[in-house]
Amino acid sequence: MRTHLDCYPCFVRQAVDAARFAGVDATAQKHAVRTAMEVLGTVDAELDPPRVAGRLYRALRDELGQADPYAQVKEASTKAALELYPWLSERVAASDDPLEAAVRVAIAGSVIDAGPADTAPTAADLWAHTQRVLSAPLAVDDLDALRAELARAPWVLYLADNAGETVFDRVLIETLRLPVTYAVKSGPTLNDATRADALAAGLGSRARIVDVGCAVPGLDLGRCSAEFRRAFATAPVVLAKGQANYESLSEAGHRVFSLLQVTCPVIAGDLGAPVDGVVIRRASTAVLAEV
Repeated sequence: MRTHLDCYPCFVRQAVDAARFAGVDATAQKHAVRTAMEVLGTVDAELDPPRVAGRLYRALRDELGQADPYAQVKEASTKAALELYPWLSERVAASDDPLEAAVRVAIAGSVIDAGPADTAPTAADLWAHTQRVLSAPLAVDDLDALRAELARAPWVLYLADNAGETVFDRVLIETLRLPVTYAVKSGPTLNDATRADALAAGLGSRARIVDVGCAVPGLDLGRCSAEFRRAFATAPVVLAKGQANYESLSEAGHRVFSLLQVTCPVIAGDLGAPVDGVVIRRASTAVLAEV
């Protein structure tokens, strides 16, 4: 998915959010915005939004002088999600279709997104949001195709999205009853999950955790490690969580299934789905030359 003109105001707003999360003063916040605009003025607009964002956040980390401006919100998000974990597990176990319920739970976790949000949700927020996602119609429904692929897959590659959301992923991983390789960022970028965030969510005993080899939103295969690229190339099924992974992998081939709730009008237009739509989408024909 290419970067649209409407993405640019969002990039600038995220620069402001990153500066505020970092706790810097108003002058430093203005410098962060100037840095963002300088990056956006030179970056190739043909890149997908996560690649643009990756360049932006690297520049912002240097500008702000903080390795992880989102550390506190990530910790708070994981804590709130863990409070909800027993209910999530029980809700899936009691469902007539545990796989669908677990997929919906995983999608519900995508509300934990510091890209468009400026605070961590509470356990009550997450509970209410999950209830809505569990009962909402699917705006894009490739669940049957996903079910069929999982039935014959010997293992699954699961691309993490955000910290805290990792707890919701854990519910789906426990429901799959398949070996899962859980791929996380190799360093901080926004509130994306790292190895430490996955371990804090209790995934250490549920999946094999691997680093992708870089720290950018979504998935930039050209920057990933050779080890991860081999895992991606050989995975029989890839579960790609969240909007950034969708933006990176919307044309990555039929092995890839995007699980997300739409919050961005640009992505809504690309999907042909409404904002707030719940999406299980099989990717279209592969175009990833790096693989």
